[in-house]
Amino acid sequence: MNRRTIADTPLALTGLGFGGSVIGNLYRSVSDGEAEAAVAAAWDAGIRYFDTAPHYGLGLSERRLGAALRGRPRDEYVLSSKVGRLLVPNEAPEGRDSDGFDVPDDLRRQWDFSRDGVLRSIEESLNRIGTDHLDIVYVHDPDDHWRQAADEAMPTLAQLRDEGVVGAIGAGMNQSAMLTRFLRETPADLVMLAGRYTLLDQGALDDVLPAAVEHGKSVVAVGVFNSGLLAGDRPASGMKYDYRDAPAHLVARAQAIAEVCEQHGTTLPAAAIAFPFTHPAVVNVTLGMRTPAQVGRNAELYRQGVPDALWAELRSRELLG
Repeated sequence: MNRRTIADTPLALTGLGFGGSVIGNLYRSVSDGEAEAAVAAAWDAGIRYFDTAPHYGLGLSERRLGAALRGRPRDEYVLSSKVGRLLVPNEAPEGRDSDGFDVPDDLRRQWDFSRDGVLRSIEESLNRIGTDHLDIVYVHDPDDHWRQAADEAMPTLAQLRDEGVVGAIGAGMNQSAMLTRFLRETPADLVMLAGRYTLLDQGALDDVLPAAVEHGKSVVAVGVFNSGLLAGDRPASGMKYDYRDAPAHLVARAQAIAEVCEQHGTTLPAAAIAFPFTHPAVVNVTLGMRTPAQVGRNAELYRQGVPDALWAELRSRELLG
């Protein structure tokens, strides 16, 4: 699988990455064996970038990913996790996590982008994963915490990077405006952009992507299926778009894009994976994958690629910005 270098760093990411949210029991439970099998399938498919976070299943994703990667040559893959949410004892558990993960709520998340919080978060992630270093560290969803994330977390991460403790630093969010500020105003090397540069949403063309080019930085694209609407060959009503029921006009637009894809001998999900790479700042597309079958399908779609003529026709039909 091709690798692309993160600008001004020694790190190179395989074009496709493995997102660890789903093996943290996002929305529904996955067994330890299923999680391990999905990671093994990703490795066998040539994927060498693995992303996780304390937020994902209250640490379950980190523990499972670490267990599945144990024994793999550590210098052959790139591993990222995130800071900003510390996991602390839950004084008032109600049984299950209320933040989208099917796990017990014996722990809770505590926002903390301070220097001490960042260092503590990294140390705890290393312990859960069972590794001696993280290659990339992102500040995670600092939407309501810009000042502390920019003034405390990023300088702390920059020091760790400059000391060689981590290879690259950045921010991961669902919005593009603040990610642009991270690229322009902080020492971030890259950003993880969720859902804002897809077949249905090219908002990042107005801010994040030009900023990345201007400052010589890189972008990892996630959420390229927009929560499911672009994941199937034929989208239908009732599917999700950005975690909500998809509006009728977006379902219709996705259906129209799917028809053009079919005419060009490809599929909607293949185009969804390929589209972010049409911008030079994008170095990787990372997907959440729950099963070996999903891994195999997505790896095959990535390798197939799509004909360049597809993009021109989508634009001529005003289906793509």
